[in-house]
Amino acid sequence: MSTEKPYVLHFITPAKNASPFDVNMAYDAGYDAIAPYTNVQLGEVTGLVQDAIFSRGPRGVWRTGMLIGGRDIDLAMDMLETAKKSMIPPFEISVMADPSGAFTTAGAMMAMVERTLRRNFGSDLTGRRVSVFGGTGPVGGCSAVIAAKYGATVELVAHREMTDVIEKSAAYNKRFGTNIGYIDGSSDERKKEILQKTDVALCCASAGVRVITLEQMTGSPTLKVVADVNAVPPTGAEGVGVMADAVQIEGTKIYGLGALAIGNIKYQVQQNLFKKMLEGQAHVYLDFLSAFELARKDFG
Repeated sequence: MSTEKPYVLHFITPAKNASPFDVNMAYDAGYDAIAPYTNVQLGEVTGLVQDAIFSRGPRGVWRTGMLIGGRDIDLAMDMLETAKKSMIPPFEISVMADPSGAFTTAGAMMAMVERTLRRNFGSDLTGRRVSVFGGTGPVGGCSAVIAAKYGATVELVAHREMTDVIEKSAAYNKRFGTNIGYIDGSSDERKKEILQKTDVALCCASAGVRVITLEQMTGSPTLKVVADVNAVPPTGAEGVGVMADAVQIEGTKIYGLGALAIGNIKYQVQQNLFKKMLEGQAHVYLDFLSAFELARKDFG
């Protein structure tokens, strides 16, 4: 009979409920037990971490992990940083932040964008112009930071008021040391102007919102890739099928990445990150940049 301790995942979230999606993913990756903690405040993270690390002994600590959920990427990153600072070597556990699955979705999408650019245009994100529609949301924000970190010129596109994108770009730049800009895309004409000058358009707005149309894309001398994370009709980008994986948009030379194709890679990325936490004698701290690195390695 095995004397090894079970693999335990402590799932902390500031939300009212723990995500069933994440619970299923963690069990499928190999965790034996998952303990959810809801309505968790930032000030409570240290206590939870230290309860987890001191209760299992030097061997059990390697079979213990923590997942940070919620919806706010800034709060998730703050919780991740607090968790790291709460470790007392050699009592350290692996921690992954993935609020609303945004970190793994963004990592998967940007790895697919990079792969499409490399295969069809001979280069990666370096020097590309990336326009993010829905950049104030969690997936759009993480994608903007990834693109900027890997050499792209990035702008958040405002659908209505400029205030939100101005504030978000400033917050991202301060936290991550990026130089993300912003632009007014509040009318069909302005969206078309943006798409006539950008290389990559990311549609990360709310579900069921049509962000850009074929008419706005068609004829662009620069646009190469359109990625859309919205599978709810109407999709975010007209002409991009939900299963499209670098499929040319009809009547154009633009390659589309659809929501379910992105979701398929996101699912595998999250599974592989959980498995990385389970691998053994080395603790890891995982965020959206970790998700991108893993995705480009495994699926790039």
